[in-house]
Amino acid sequence: MKQLDLVFAGQTGQIKHHFRLNYLNNNLNKETVEKAMQDIAELGIFIDKKGEKLYAHPLSAQYVDKQETPIITETK
Repeated sequence: MKQLDLVFAGQTGQIKHHFRLNYLNNNLNKETVEKAMQDIAELGIFIDKKGEKLYAHPLSAQYVDKQETPIITETK
């Protein structure tokens, strides 16, 4: 399964936060992703207990390919 991993710095810039999305368009261009990340940062709706914005400053974005290897599968 492919994921889009958006990495942001918190409001103080000391901690990195990952915003991961599943079920997405695999062909997003740089401008589209940058705009989406900036929109998320400007919303300011993700706040921790101390009142710090978690996704305040966009840092990077990458597609992550996760491969699942079953150990036990459901039998019918």
